[in-house]
Amino acid sequence: MIQRIQTIYLLLAAIASGGLIFVFHLWTNSEDVAVYAKDNYLYLGLFLGSALLSLISIFSYKTRKFQFVLGRLNIILNFLLLGLLIYQLLMPPGESHISEKGVGIFIPIISTVLLVLANKAIKKDEDLVKSVDRLR
Repeated sequence: MIQRIQTIYLLLAAIASGGLIFVFHLWTNSEDVAVYAKDNYLYLGLFLGSALLSLISIFSYKTRKFQFVLGRLNIILNFLLLGLLIYQLLMPPGESHISEKGVGIFIPIISTVLLVLANKAIKKDEDLVKSVDRLR
């Protein structure tokens, strides 16, 4: 059912991954220019892939197991994205052109928390359906 709490969590994760990347910058380079995810195709693809997985997961509400698997894949994708961002930020100063970190670095963390909450709600629904099937 679309009106479940996991739908809200997944929609918020999709908004965070797909929409906030255009609002908040990832970092500021040495020339004081804000760098957004749209400036780097790898980051843009990973963020939009995460948003797309969340949207696909919303509309696959009839198959809760598949929805749960998509949520886990999305969490792995966000951890990969977070690892790439941290690697980029922790490069030695001579190799990197980053002078100041932005708020956009926390978007994968926010998305991961929302996805974990959604997976918890999906698991709760699946357990409820299994318990009703046992009573029959």
